[in-house]
Amino acid sequence: MTQAESTSEVSITAGNSSVALSSESASSVVSSAAASPDTKTPYLPASKVPTVEAPNGVRFDFNDGARVLVPALAEGQGQWRVRLMDAETGNILFDTKVSGGLVSSAKKYFVPFGVDVWFHAPDGAVTHVVQHVMYLRGRKVFVQIPVGTLGDTLAWLPAVSRFARETGALVTATVSEAIFPLVDGADPAMKLVVQGEAQKDKAFTEQFYATYALGLFFTDKEHVRQPTDFRHVGLHRTASYILGIDPWDDTPPALNVDDGERPIEEPYVCIAVQASTQCKYWNNPGGWRDVVTFLKSCGYRVVCIDLKPIYGQGIVWNHIPYGAEDETGVRPLSERARWLRHAAFFVGLSSGLAWLAHAARTPVVMISGFTHPDNEFATPYRVINWHSCNSCWNDAAHQFDHKDFLWCPRHASTPRQFECTRLITSQQVIRTVQKLLGDYALPGADRPAYVPT
Repeated sequence: MTQAESTSEVSITAGNSSVALSSESASSVVSSAAASPDTKTPYLPASKVPTVEAPNGVRFDFNDGARVLVPALAEGQGQWRVRLMDAETGNILFDTKVSGGLVSSAKKYFVPFGVDVWFHAPDGAVTHVVQHVMYLRGRKVFVQIPVGTLGDTLAWLPAVSRFARETGALVTATVSEAIFPLVDGADPAMKLVVQGEAQKDKAFTEQFYATYALGLFFTDKEHVRQPTDFRHVGLHRTASYILGIDPWDDTPPALNVDDGERPIEEPYVCIAVQASTQCKYWNNPGGWRDVVTFLKSCGYRVVCIDLKPIYGQGIVWNHIPYGAEDETGVRPLSERARWLRHAAFFVGLSSGLAWLAHAARTPVVMISGFTHPDNEFATPYRVINWHSCNSCWNDAAHQFDHKDFLWCPRHASTPRQFECTRLITSQQVIRTVQKLLGDYALPGADRPAYVPT
């Protein structure tokens, strides 16, 4: 065992007082400052007290990092000694004596914590009350996916599944009500519940030994919720890092998809052109028209499966491409998945429907300039123009503004705004489609190389 070189912080709460202490200053546990009020969060709170009972009234768990609760001792009754360590690295993260209260680690993502508690009696006798190394096999573990966005959920569920299989934990994960029918029961490695239903049960989190929260933590500079910034590792891999498993696996999640009749008899290609913010769009004005024309010339019907045929904000509105068949509208995700499952392939953006196509095992041509290719699942048909500005989403120097529909952090209000996709040409996308046609020996593969006019 070695003392951690960094001053890994813990929180000690005693009564109504709460202080954050480093391993170098942890002997000072008295604070007159009241605990800060809880901030608004989409995550279910951990149980008020740790869920694992130990001797002498001590309790511990791993539902908000490592938590250890030791009973309050009056002056002259002795002291507790609490130690937290990383059982894998051997680093001691916290080791000090306290008279009572709740000790909580700073790190809330997966760490194989070791917990030790000793009681130092007034006569000098020392009792080793707790000696425990976190062990997940057979224990109930909660993984929170609080967002309702399709792409994030489908990107993270495979990591949750692998985590359950590799650790042997009895994993419960939350998903949104809209996504639940698409994935419920499709993967026996984990139990899924609707986020809203779990929130109604005030005692829901009291059953778990450990809890992990998945998310995109934009302002987590201290790496409390994630071991590394999600912008450095990509949308789906951040879940693997948070859960402590191998991130280099792009296997998609299992879905409940009707494998029955095709939606239409003729060969078809699905496209999705809409997005939640303008930087995600393919901003080449004639791009989709050219691609749709090419696909139809190859004998494919082109079906648009976006939620809306028109979307935008303010002065910018994006329309379904001319020549595409309109299958937009509020429909079950399972129906979208059925369209994708039987499609020859999918052409779209870095969006939830691309992740759904990937999960439906449909080849994906992905057009994106604002994200780096590492941000999404691997596909040989990823389209990005390296000659233009690109990958701002994955640049930690720029924090994405969800309220700015025209967010372009490097070139807003200049002639270069959205050049990352504006400079992706029809030729580049069509040649990528031609590569896919050849790789899969699909109709249209024998067409001559596209020459722009």
